[in-house]
Amino acid sequence: MPGLRAPPGHGSDDWELGKANAIEVPETVGEDGCFFDHVPLFAGQHVYKVNEALADTIENAGGLLARVTKGATASASAPAAAPDRTTARIIDGKAFAAGLRARLADHVTALKAQGVTPGLAVVLVGEDPASQVYVRSKGRQTREVGMNSYEHRLPAETTEADLLALIARLNTDPAVNGILVQLPLPGHMNEAAIINAIDPAKDVDGFHILNAGRLATGQKAMVPCTPLGCLMLLRDRLGSLSGRHAVVIGRSNIVGKPMAQLLLRDSATVTIAHSRTRDLPVLCRQADILIAAVGRPHFIKGDWIKPGATIIDVGINRTDDGLVGDVDFDAAIAVAGAITPVPGGVGPMTIACLLANTVTAACRQNGIDAPVF
Repeated sequence: MPGLRAPPGHGSDDWELGKANAIEVPETVGEDGCFFDHVPLFAGQHVYKVNEALADTIENAGGLLARVTKGATASASAPAAAPDRTTARIIDGKAFAAGLRARLADHVTALKAQGVTPGLAVVLVGEDPASQVYVRSKGRQTREVGMNSYEHRLPAETTEADLLALIARLNTDPAVNGILVQLPLPGHMNEAAIINAIDPAKDVDGFHILNAGRLATGQKAMVPCTPLGCLMLLRDRLGSLSGRHAVVIGRSNIVGKPMAQLLLRDSATVTIAHSRTRDLPVLCRQADILIAAVGRPHFIKGDWIKPGATIIDVGINRTDDGLVGDVDFDAAIAVAGAITPVPGGVGPMTIACLLANTVTAACRQNGIDAPVF
């Protein structure tokens, strides 16, 4: 193409594309770094001045996440200041859970037409007030989506042998597709032995050692409810998680470890951390996705968060000011791209995913294709 030279005002990809397709790519910037007179809006202005003006415009419109002045270097230990405004989108777990339950009700109706009514058995040992509230809520929501709910309330002095005998009966009951033993159990019981006595196919909590192993090795498994709910919220917010750096703070068998496995399954790059991890703030600032499940109120500070990151706060901590999460919400909301509130974020998803797991279990046990949620 005669007369065309690689123009300083374009990237090499633009230049090569034009050259390959015989498209003229006119020069826009002269040797002095100023735009030529034929360039609209920027004629005669130096590129640095234009870039500064564009940055000012974007910042005033509230769209600039960070700004580094000429000669400055970015540091992982000293993140760029976030704009002085509320940026984060609230991830409404309560609304998402309501939509999921509505879809579940439709699936249950379809299963009933095939002669299958999913049934969930919940076992409560003792009179722990919080556990009683959870059990009542689980029973109510189970019935609301059209499934059968079976509640077994046992006194705190129930022996481990008696509880194991009840689980054995539920394992063989064809009307029961899902079994959940409400935790915590009284101190005289072996929690691991109780969990692993549940038929893995009916283990809708996803805590059985076989389900944990299957999840870790990429096989079909019953997945713990809270991590599954977090994954649903992330997919809804971000779409593909492939290649994103996810930092999971927490290493419990209930949330941290299965959450990491689910993120790996979705091709995220995963780092597991905990309260004793060295330089934890530095690590958090590298996260595109930050899962907080450490169980300490406001443990994650606002300046630990990468601008624009998606924050899933699993923590539910009771304080004098009410329920709060593991993340300092007021500080984080000015930096993050999206964040779950506490309450109203992850919490409602846990029971909704328990119901979803029960539907999945009923389908698998009856040779029916399970829905994808």
